[in-house]
Amino acid sequence: MPKTTLIDCRIKKYAYREVSQIYQELDVSQDGLSQAQVDVMRERYGANSFSQRKNDTMLRRLRRAFINPFNIILFVLGMISLATDVVLASDFTRNATTAIIIFSMILISGAIRLIQEIRAKNASKQLNRLIHESITVRRDGEVKEIPAEELVVGDIVLLSAGDRVPADLRLTKVSDLFLSQAAITGESAILEKNVQAFSYSNSESLTQLENLAFMATTVISGKGEGIVLAVGKDTLYGSFAKEDSDEKQSFQKGANSIAWVMLRFIAVLIPIVFILLKITGGKWLESFAFALSVAVGLMPEMLPMVITACLARGSLNMSRKQTIIKDINAMQGFGSMDVLCMDKTGTLTNESILLEYYMDVLGNESDKVLDLAFLNSAYHSGVCNPIDNAILACQTMPGHEQHLGRLCCCF
Repeated sequence: MPKTTLIDCRIKKYAYREVSQIYQELDVSQDGLSQAQVDVMRERYGANSFSQRKNDTMLRRLRRAFINPFNIILFVLGMISLATDVVLASDFTRNATTAIIIFSMILISGAIRLIQEIRAKNASKQLNRLIHESITVRRDGEVKEIPAEELVVGDIVLLSAGDRVPADLRLTKVSDLFLSQAAITGESAILEKNVQAFSYSNSESLTQLENLAFMATTVISGKGEGIVLAVGKDTLYGSFAKEDSDEKQSFQKGANSIAWVMLRFIAVLIPIVFILLKITGGKWLESFAFALSVAVGLMPEMLPMVITACLARGSLNMSRKQTIIKDINAMQGFGSMDVLCMDKTGTLTNESILLEYYMDVLGNESDKVLDLAFLNSAYHSGVCNPIDNAILACQTMPGHEQHLGRLCCCF
C-alpha cells in the first residue's frame, strides 16, 4: 500500500471520532502532556523533523563528497597503477602519470561536490533564520512556547492568525478559524474549520475534512486548538517530501549501479586475462601486471568528474535564478524533464484577481449585479478573499467612484 494511503487511513480515522475518544486513545488530557509523556511519545512516534542531517558535520560532508562507488573503484585502480607503474617497474620505465590523473579526478570531483553542498547549506541556513519556528503548546496545564522540532504526538497546540500549522492536528476548539491549504492542495480558497466529528457515511477526501488541520497550512484568521496526530515525515505534507526524496535518490542509485557493473567486469576480466597470459607462456608477475593494466583501462577515469561537473553547472545556473539546490544529484531530475506541468496559481500571475465584466444571467452587462456584489463584499462578516478584493477595487475605477461611494453611505 502506498505511503500516502497509509497516512490517509491513520489520520482520517480521527476525523470520525469525538474529541473525548481521541484523548482517551492517545492517553492524554486537556492539560497537555507531562515531560515523561513527551519522552515516551517522541520515542514511539518520532520527532517533528524531516532532516536526517541535523548534526551535519564537515566530516560527514567530506564522506558524502568523496566516498562513493565510483571514487572507491578509482582509488583502488589508482593504487594498482601506482604499484605496477612505479613500485614494480624498473628505474627506466617508472611513470606515475596514470596514478596522478586518477587521484586528481577523485580530488576534483569530490571538491566540486563539497563546495556546492557547503554553498547550498549556508544559503539554506540564511533562509531558516527568517522562519518563525516557535509554537504555542499546553503542557502540564501551562501555556508555553517551544521550538517546532520539539513537538510530539499528543501535544495540545494553540493556533492564532498568522501561524503556520506545525503538524497534522485534530481540532478540538475553534473560534472563526479559517485556514489556507495552498501548500497541500495548491488551491487558493480559504476553508473554515470546525470541531464536529464526521459520520462514517462521509466520503470526502482527507484535505476536505473540516475538523483536521495539516502541517504547512496557514491560519488566515481566528483562533483554534488541536491535538497533534502526526509529526515529521508521518504527516501528509511529510509524505510528499518523502516521495520527492525517493525520486532524487533514484539517480544516485542508477549511477551506483553503473559503478557496480564496471566492478563486476573488472572482477571477471582480471583472472581471465591473467590465466590466458600464463597459459601462453607469460611470466607470473608480468601477466598479473598486464591484467591489472586492463582493469585500469576499463574504468573511464573522467566519468565521475564529468557527471559532477555537469550537475554542478546546472546547480550554478539554478542559483542565478534564486533557486537553492541542496543536493546536486537533484539536478538530474530537472534535466530529465521533457514537459513540466503545473496548475495556474499566483506564482504564474500577479497573485491578484481583476474584475473585468459584471453580467446578469442572460450575459448582459449589469450595473445592478456589480452593486449587489460590491455591497456583499463590503459588509460580509466572513474572511476576506481575493474575489472580494477584486470587487472592492472597482471603487477606484473611473465612473464608479461616486456611485459606489454613495451606495456605501446609504447602507
